[in-house]
Amino acid sequence: MSFTQHTVAEVCAFEGKGLHTGVYSHMRVLPADADTGIVFRRVDLPGAPEIPALAENVTSTARSTTIACGKAEAVTIEHIMSALTGLGIDNAVIELDNREVPILDGSALPYVSALKAVDQGVPRRFVDIPYAVEVRDPRSGGFVRIEPASAPSADVKSDFGSRVLGIQEAHWDLRVDYAREIGPCRTFCFFHEIEPLLQSGLIKGGDVDNAIVVVEHPVTAEQLASLAALMEKPLLGVKGGYLSNLELRFPDECGRHKLLDLMGDLRLAGGYLNAKISAYKAGHTINTKAAKALRALLK
Repeated sequence: MSFTQHTVAEVCAFEGKGLHTGVYSHMRVLPADADTGIVFRRVDLPGAPEIPALAENVTSTARSTTIACGKAEAVTIEHIMSALTGLGIDNAVIELDNREVPILDGSALPYVSALKAVDQGVPRRFVDIPYAVEVRDPRSGGFVRIEPASAPSADVKSDFGSRVLGIQEAHWDLRVDYAREIGPCRTFCFFHEIEPLLQSGLIKGGDVDNAIVVVEHPVTAEQLASLAALMEKPLLGVKGGYLSNLELRFPDECGRHKLLDLMGDLRLAGGYLNAKISAYKAGHTINTKAAKALRALLK
């Protein structure tokens, strides 16, 4: 990993609907000065208020990570945050003209394909911790443990309680090509979760083009037809425990996506962690609690 700060080489634009709100937004990732960090800017609101991408600004972790300052919020930030982290980008301003980051194809691949880092010649601010920090979820048994280390690494073990997915493990360190091995991994949900999530006001922009759908239990033709009508898209049936509209990019794509999310959420600690990260049953709530714990420790 570089010891100098980087920003994006040029302005890059993205657009599309948000996964949870369903609203269409335009987003631009702009170069920023050294020591800026990652900042979201809501250009549709008076005064174009800014939201620093820091753990203390997290306001919701309901199936994604939301940050806010006052009335300005940025929803589902984890994929772009993960991409910037994986590409070694320290400083960027992310302009949004609506509440939610576009979901695009459900992964970080569109970002890693478009964004290029440029050296700013200023020493990078690494996050060094004096001792281990661990956050646990007593309900699920999940945890995120962050230990001091001379170089960053992350190991995520995911137990979905699923006959289709089983237990999946994913790893990242400086030798792993994030853009090829982690960035392309898409978000996912279970077929039986879709209706309850919609009833909860989530995944309004989700469809079979931007999420892997895991079919854990047998489904009828009527259920498939009902989902097709809901999505306003034809479904190609079920293959190997998945809706067959999308082909898996990796056999363990869902587990790798959990690592993608973890890297994006932990970036909210405020920089690059010189730490060994171990996680089990990671999710946005426990990830961001770990980032908050780090921020509190460093203060």
